[in-house]
Amino acid sequence: MTLPSPSDPGASRDRGSFATTSAEESDLGFGRVVANNARGRFLTRSGQPTARKLGLRGARTGRAYLAALNTSWRDFLIWTVGGVLLVNGLFALAYRSLGPDALAGSSTLGLDDPFLAAFVYSVSVFTTTGVDGMHAVGAVAQSLTVVQALLGPLVGMVIAGLVIARLTRPRAELRFSDSVIIAPYEGGRGLMFRFVNESISELTSVNAAVYLTWLETIDGVRERNFHRLTLERDDVAFFPLHWTVVHPITADSPLRGVTPERLRDGDAEILILVTAHEETFSTRISVRHSYTWEDVTWDARFASIFIESMDEALAIDVERLSRLDRLPEGSTRIAPAAEGPMVP
Repeated sequence: MTLPSPSDPGASRDRGSFATTSAEESDLGFGRVVANNARGRFLTRSGQPTARKLGLRGARTGRAYLAALNTSWRDFLIWTVGGVLLVNGLFALAYRSLGPDALAGSSTLGLDDPFLAAFVYSVSVFTTTGVDGMHAVGAVAQSLTVVQALLGPLVGMVIAGLVIARLTRPRAELRFSDSVIIAPYEGGRGLMFRFVNESISELTSVNAAVYLTWLETIDGVRERNFHRLTLERDDVAFFPLHWTVVHPITADSPLRGVTPERLRDGDAEILILVTAHEETFSTRISVRHSYTWEDVTWDARFASIFIESMDEALAIDVERLSRLDRLPEGSTRIAPAAEGPMVP
């Protein structure tokens, strides 16, 4: 983002000393018209955009592929095994619909249930393993067998491709604190959240960018604006433990004088973008996250996450990531006078 000059018309409109970008540059790509007409949050809590694009060809297939890559291994295995069983169940029903003579040799399996025998035959054809002594009889049953024998390997290749893509796809597993807090910071206040890398792979050159979007009254007009929040530090070279990201609330901050009521009335949302170098695949990865005004905790500070280890090495307990220490009521809900007047 570039800094507009004082004569730049986009930099005017009484945005205060914290304005560092023009209206066109500060909408993060959502667009001014869209931003002012949007309802609800811009990103889900997990960082997925809430916007939808309709009319795209192949969108359903693309979404299914991305869902297969992004879902957990547990859900992936459940859906994969369940889908294969469902397909074979349908083929078993098709074989049974042809009558009791469509499949011969089922007595060799020792199964009394005709559907179960048809299901076993279907699975054997689908997986190309075969069943000794059992075979299809008739043109239609043989045609079903041929179709299933061709479909099985194709489905197997698709599943194998998805597994390989999941194993070789670089991804970051960052866990963010449950809430963002307004806590005491260097004699004033600061907006803070923290996150940790849950993956065993190491991240380096980690960079964080934090944006605030809320409704403001400018020249008597109520509109949604975006502000990039200045951080205590916006990058770390090494990331072995966790990182507490802090935006100091000063007289130059768009959050100066902020109160819980102001965040609620402004329908505030905190948008976060974290980028890092992932060492296993030697590539850059990015993670998005979002907090709304409802996720902001006041009169609290983060509890210590550090624990003692047997070998005296630095260690943290990830389960303490969101743990808070409560402060006296009003500790951060009431803005210090040094922050200056609240943004309307």
